Amino acid sequence: MAENNNSFQRVLGRTDVLTLAFGTMIGWGWVVLSGFWIQEAGMGGALIAFAIGAVLCIFVGVTYAELTAALPLAGGEMVYAYRAIGQPAAWIAGWAISLAYLGVAAWEGIALATAIDYILPIPKVWHLWDVAGYSVYGSWSAVGMTGALALLLLNYFGARPTAIFQVMATSFLFLVGLIFLFGGIAFGSTEYITAAFTDTKGIIAVLLMVPSMFVGFDVIPQSAEEMNLPLRQIAKVFIISIVMAAGWYFLIIIGIGISAPPEVRNAGMVPAADAMAYCYGSGIFGTIMILGGICGILTSWNGFIVGSTRIIFAMGRAKMLPPFFGRLHRKYKTPTGAILLVGTACVASPLLGQNALVWFVNVSSFGSVLCYFLVAVSFLVLRRKEPELERPFRIKYGEAVAFFVALVSAGFLFFYSPIGGVSLKWPNEWMLLILWALIGVLFAVWTMAAYPGVTRAERELLVFGEDYSRREFSDE
Repeated sequence: MAENNNSFQRVLGRTDVLTLAFGTMIGWGWVVLSGFWIQEAGMGGALIAFAIGAVLCIFVGVTYAELTAALPLAGGEMVYAYRAIGQPAAWIAGWAISLAYLGVAAWEGIALATAIDYILPIPKVWHLWDVAGYSVYGSWSAVGMTGALALLLLNYFGARPTAIFQVMATSFLFLVGLIFLFGGIAFGSTEYITAAFTDTKGIIAVLLMVPSMFVGFDVIPQSAEEMNLPLRQIAKVFIISIVMAAGWYFLIIIGIGISAPPEVRNAGMVPAADAMAYCYGSGIFGTIMILGGICGILTSWNGFIVGSTRIIFAMGRAKMLPPFFGRLHRKYKTPTGAILLVGTACVASPLLGQNALVWFVNVSSFGSVLCYFLVAVSFLVLRRKEPELERPFRIKYGEAVAFFVALVSAGFLFFYSPIGGVSLKWPNEWMLLILWALIGVLFAVWTMAAYPGVTRAERELLVFGEDYSRREFSDE
């Protein structure tokens, strides 16, 4: 392990971890999708959908908290699944959460171009092609690609500068949200709420998008080896970050619902900015909202780059992905191979255009829910299989909580299926899912060729390190 230079530096404090998780959950989606949520479900229906999602995520979060405190290792979901179920489940969990992270991170470049265009119109030149009825221009794509490269360079140079950036951007984002809510209360009207509820299908449609809006708290275990925190505090940060994110989304839904009439909030590409400008009677406030949205883009993007690169690195270190991904930079202690893979996806995705946003959100939701299911099952198995495992944070009625998470996650997976009524859409969303699966298969074949004959004892040490490896496998 040491000779492979695979040890992270512990440089992240409590504030760093909290802003990493919260900032990752609060991206750009709320700026462009908040009007859609109210249109589909009504303001009350949207609040119910997010309340249900928040409760589920809190239950998921406490299971993560117990497992992270017990096994504080980069790789998170992959580590728990390997410990409880075995290598195939671990590989699926790792690849699924990578999909969830990349599914959101991939469209951040598109979101950045959309946000900047609101403030400073970007000339639509160098027409490339049309995707799902949206014309993709080289000028817009270049903005997204530039943003991706900037964040990738930031992550290349270490966790500490990444954390400092996250704290600063998240603070400004939170301030903008408070300004929005104040404007809605002071200058808005309840008359703008055309419908508190629509129908069950509308609420379910919003609910299916909710997991991708909360994806981010689970970057905490990915950075576990870089945290300088007592294990019990790590567990508490999970819960605090989810509650903060839920409060944020409630704030935004209420704010946009009472700030402007439907014809305003549904007319443009950035409903939240249009609503804030209308509410305050000045385009300057729309610009302020966009600046907050840009901070949301950057914090989310940054967090998902951190999360996706750590899980891919952990899989590479465990010899579940090719050796290229399992190495850290000798000086900066960053996973350079994983950064290159994630960077390729982030740089290329702006070429798909604005309408790809919903595809990425839904595919990301599928990946995250699949992973939540596997984590819940892993929790249940480990409670029975390893009751003696030291758990610095242990939740009451843990088996009941994990069973509930597994049951609800299975329900979500049913909805995503072709027979679920509100499934992933063919061909675009299913093709993205299939493409990621095929990339995984290619990497799996490559890995088997690169690492023939890996013993269980060797993999045990690679996954858990000397401190957390199980003794019964040490002599195999």
